[in-house]
Amino acid sequence: MENLTMRLNGEEVSIQIRADALLLDVLRDQLGLMGTKEACGQGECGACTVLLDGQPVTSCLVPALKAQGREVLTVEGLASGGELHPLQKAFIEHGAVQCGYCTPGMLMSAKALLDRNPHPTEEEVKEAISGNICRCTGYVKIVEAIKAAAAD
Repeated sequence: MENLTMRLNGEEVSIQIRADALLLDVLRDQLGLMGTKEACGQGECGACTVLLDGQPVTSCLVPALKAQGREVLTVEGLASGGELHPLQKAFIEHGAVQCGYCTPGMLMSAKALLDRNPHPTEEEVKEAISGNICRCTGYVKIVEAIKAAAAD
């Protein structure tokens, strides 16, 4: 067992983990953060996207110990003080959620984009979420929601 200490959704967390544990498994199975989804397990679908020091990563491929001493943000950390993040509000207002399975990963990829580029073009939005697969919406409403959140 190894000790993992990281800043998770703004709070210092220290936990004992297996040395070979993946970040996704630690988040879900040990810390109970169920918003990060597991789908393909191969880094291809984006459902497990979280931010590691502000950069989107597929947590199903990241060894948990890579988060040692770093900042991890999951979808649970987007809302603040009981108030939804502007991206979450925009996804609701624009109907960008259907089954919802891809939504946490989409939100995290979109947040990373807006943090580095507050006013992206439609092409930049599409590029930012290109690693996130959605089987329900066809992406139009997702792109609209991200653009709307950028305008706020």
